[in-house]
Amino acid sequence: MDQPSADAVRVPHESLRAFVFEVACKAGIPEDQAAQLAQFLIASDLRGVLSHGSRQIVRYVREIQSGGLNPRPTLMLVKETPASLLMDGDFGLGYFPLYEAMNRAIEKANQHGMAAVVTRNHGHIGAAGIYTRITLAHDLLTFVTSGVQLDLRAGDLVTKAAGGSPMSFSAPTLHEPPVVLDCGVTHDIQGNPPHRDEVAMLAPDLVLRALGFGAICQAWGGLLTGMSLDAREVSPKFPAANQGAMLFTFKISLFADVEHFKREMDEYVRRVRQLEPLKGTNAAHLPGGIEAEYENAYRRDGVPLSQSHQLALETLADELGISVPWRTR
Repeated sequence: MDQPSADAVRVPHESLRAFVFEVACKAGIPEDQAAQLAQFLIASDLRGVLSHGSRQIVRYVREIQSGGLNPRPTLMLVKETPASLLMDGDFGLGYFPLYEAMNRAIEKANQHGMAAVVTRNHGHIGAAGIYTRITLAHDLLTFVTSGVQLDLRAGDLVTKAAGGSPMSFSAPTLHEPPVVLDCGVTHDIQGNPPHRDEVAMLAPDLVLRALGFGAICQAWGGLLTGMSLDAREVSPKFPAANQGAMLFTFKISLFADVEHFKREMDEYVRRVRQLEPLKGTNAAHLPGGIEAEYENAYRRDGVPLSQSHQLALETLADELGISVPWRTR
């Protein structure tokens, strides 16, 4: 989740969605998929996850322009059982196969109690919380993760072993904001972030725990999808289609009365809000609470785009001959 910057300009989410849709269409993505993509990216913006919102359209267009992604993929169902399916993304963006697989998983879980899906041969899936939030309306508990092609070499720092490591869990409520954990479990220790080594010395369990979660993300969302540890096996035609994903979902009613569970979740959320917040934070929340506050504010006041965010979108828009919303108001 990203804090809005002081130099941010507020853009109505409807205008931003229309802009992203137009950009996606200009990049060669079919209109129905462009509409889906715009919806998903602005949903992330509204939640305050600006790193995975409208700014990502720049990355996707560049990957398409460079030949790294297939702009018009044909999704293929590879294998299906009553409670599972394997979907191939045809080297396009990962949103489309995972969204299609998730919808089928919801149907399967409603019929059989639970379902698992795996997607392969695609690019970025966006924020994992996109998918776990959708299943909330169906009284399901859901986990999503994704893996990325690794290129591990002897002598690399061990933090590289965890890949991108996104994961999300969700649990519905009645009236309070649903609990949605949506995070990259190793982002703070990848590369060379400030104080990583100091943190590793002071609290090694925190760093090792992050690596452990990252390894599970890579195993379940990468190796399980057929992704090889040999980086040479990535498609030479579409090298940005180097990811896989996994979703598992099950009905609350398998184990508890749904309404009772959601009432308990409401009470859980309320009681946590009464706790003393951590030093440096303003309030106590369960995962998803602060994002819900951002969404209410951003729907009302507009999505805050920093100067760098604006510049990235403006540069792309100028290349494509598209107007940006904040220049036309």
